[in-house]
Amino acid sequence: MTIDLSPVARDILEYVSKPAAARTPRGYERRVLDGYVPNQTAYIPDKLKVHLHKIGKPIVAERAAGTFARDILNRFLIDLSWASSRLEGNTYSRLDTERLIQFGQEAEGKDAKETQMILNHKAAIELLVKESSGDIGINAFTLFNLHSLLSENLMADPEASGRLRRRPVEIGGSVYTPPAIPQLIEECFRQILAKATAIGDPFERAFFVMVHLPYLQPFEDVNKRVSRLAANIPLIQADLCPLSFVDLPERAYISGTLGVYEMTRVELLRDMFVWAYERSCQKYVVIRDSVAEPDLFRMRYRNALIDVVGEIVRERKRPTEDEVRALAERLVEPHDVPRFVELVTQDFRRINEGNIARYRIRLTDYWAWLNALKANAER
Repeated sequence: MTIDLSPVARDILEYVSKPAAARTPRGYERRVLDGYVPNQTAYIPDKLKVHLHKIGKPIVAERAAGTFARDILNRFLIDLSWASSRLEGNTYSRLDTERLIQFGQEAEGKDAKETQMILNHKAAIELLVKESSGDIGINAFTLFNLHSLLSENLMADPEASGRLRRRPVEIGGSVYTPPAIPQLIEECFRQILAKATAIGDPFERAFFVMVHLPYLQPFEDVNKRVSRLAANIPLIQADLCPLSFVDLPERAYISGTLGVYEMTRVELLRDMFVWAYERSCQKYVVIRDSVAEPDLFRMRYRNALIDVVGEIVRERKRPTEDEVRALAERLVEPHDVPRFVELVTQDFRRINEGNIARYRIRLTDYWAWLNALKANAER
C-alpha cells in the first residue's frame, strides 16, 4: 500500500524513523499553539481543501447536519471502532469487531481490554452521530464525555476518566515529553477549544484537533483516540463524509504523530489525514449513494395511497386517472392532487402479487380484480 508523500513529509518520515537515541529530546512548545491564527494560518492549503470538499460532499440538496453519517451509521460504527482501535494495537479483526458490535459476540482468545476498547468506541461514536442536541461540538462537554466513554474501564485511575490530566506522562517510543503543569494543560486545552471553534473550514478544524490534542496530551491516556473521533465532529456537522481511518497503516499514523511531537511539523500527518479521508470517501460515498432517499411526499400521503389503491382493487375498478383523482380529492390537499395521481398511477404499473400486502390487499381480492380487468378488456 503506497501513500504519496510530499518532499517535506518524506524528510519528516526519515527523521522519525531513526532510533530514539539519534533523535533530539523535545518538550511542549506553546508557541505552536499561540502562533496559530484561525482562518489565517492554514495547515491544509486552500487547493487541498477544495479537493476534500469535492470528494466529501454528497451531491444532494442541503440536508440536516449528520445526515450522511446517519445514512451509513452501521458501517461507520464498525469501521471506525475497528480502525481506531487497530491504531492503538488492538488485534480484533474487522469481522470480529462486526460480530461484537452487532451481536455482542466477543472474539475468542482476545484480551478483555481489546473487547472493552471496541465497545467504548461504539458508545462514543453513537454519541457523535445520534445526539441531536446542540451540546455536541469541539467543546469541553463533548471532549470530556468522549474521553469518558473511550476510557471506560481502561484507566489505571478510574477518576482520571473524563477530566484533564493532573500528573506527568511519557510517550512510549518517542523522545517528546508533554507538559506536566496542570494549570498550563488547562490553559492550552481551553485555547485549543477556542481556536478550533473559530476555524471556519471543517477540514482545517478537524485536522487542527488531530494535531493539537495529542500534542498537548490533555488526558492521562486515550488522547489520540479522542482526537480521531473529535476530528469527525466538524465533518458530521457539515454533512460531509466521515473519516474512519480504515486501511491507514499503524506505522504511518504513528510516524505522522511523531513528526508533530518531535519536530512540530504537520506535513507528514497531513498527508496521512488526506490519504485516509480519500479512502473513507471511496467507501462511504458509494454506500451512501446506494441507500435510497425516502420520498417525503410518499411518506406524507402513505395512508391515502394505501386507501386509494386498496379501494380500487377491492371495488374491481379500473385505475384510470379520473377514478384516482375522484378518490384522491377526498384525502389529499388540492395542490398535491396532480402529483398524488401520478404516484398512484406509477404504483399500479408496479403492483403484483409480491407487494399487495403494502396496500393491505388480500390475495383473493387481487386475483378477482385482475380477472375483472381482463373480462372488461375482452368485451
